[in-house]
Amino acid sequence: MTRTATPSRLSPAAGIVPRKATVMPLSLVVHDPQALTLTVVADSSAPVERLWNAYADPRQLERFWGPPEYPAKFTRHDLFPGGRSHYVMTGPEGDKAPGFWEFLTVDPGRSFEVRDGFADEAGNENTAMPSMRMVFVFEAVDGGSRVTTVTHFDSAEQLGQLLAMGMDEGMRSAMGQIDGVLADRSAFAAGHPTKADILSDTQVRVARVIRGTVERVWRAHRDPDLMKRWLLGPDGWTMPVCEIAQKVGDTYRYVWEPQGEGEGFGFDGELLESTPPHRAVTTAHMTGTDYPITTNEMTLTPVDGATLLSIVITYPDAEVRDMVLATGMADGMEASYVRLDTEVLADG
Repeated sequence: MTRTATPSRLSPAAGIVPRKATVMPLSLVVHDPQALTLTVVADSSAPVERLWNAYADPRQLERFWGPPEYPAKFTRHDLFPGGRSHYVMTGPEGDKAPGFWEFLTVDPGRSFEVRDGFADEAGNENTAMPSMRMVFVFEAVDGGSRVTTVTHFDSAEQLGQLLAMGMDEGMRSAMGQIDGVLADRSAFAAGHPTKADILSDTQVRVARVIRGTVERVWRAHRDPDLMKRWLLGPDGWTMPVCEIAQKVGDTYRYVWEPQGEGEGFGFDGELLESTPPHRAVTTAHMTGTDYPITTNEMTLTPVDGATLLSIVITYPDAEVRDMVLATGMADGMEASYVRLDTEVLADG
């Protein structure tokens, strides 16, 4: 690797340093060529829970995982053992640097460990490039919180290469953005309206924080009696058919009808992946039409005593993506999530 190579996955900013970056003070940066580690310690005035949530929520993480000139977009972020994260950083000339995390261990609120590596834009590992093991530890300290990141390398040569690429400068540039993220709490709080973020020409992420545990939110998506109470979109609709796919390979079918006169509609699809109570991947197709099939990836992550519900939807192209967004999809989903939040989960 050289300075002209794609940015290092260890430091999203290796070799890419804005000239006038705002730098968050790092308490300690230590290279240990004997132990083959790089240790970075950063302090914040925010509570430790707030710092953890900035890493747990992909909407926040992508605001600082990468320097200002190479912002990241996370198309997957499964913060549980065995989960994966996929992200792509895009430079000012449109050049892309994809990477992945493979979560090895997770101790919620305290630490997580990942294997960090290079990838293609679909998130598949580029085995021609090295991967590193990274351990993140979060702790409360006087006046705020601290995150300690220890990266483990396979060889002294690998460590030397990445340092030569400007990894230290890149890390400082990226971390310089985290204070603003930590200060912006309201946009990520429970009850904040559902928001659809465009991730790429074919992908949209819809996210909302729901008041309830991950287990309860998961059950609300698996119990047909509960789903008929909240998955209704705007007022005035009923859900007479709710056939749920219980295991991978099963199909599902949902039908909605207006309470008065008018035509109903339905969706059907297949359950492709299921990791209870954190992740489910399904296809979605409007029943009885030739509309294109989409893929929906739902991830549930505990944050702030609640659950971040995130759905990444993959469309066949940008035209279909924009057509669906123009229907007011996010508003309809918000109406359903308000019902889930304030009626179904409020029952205890």
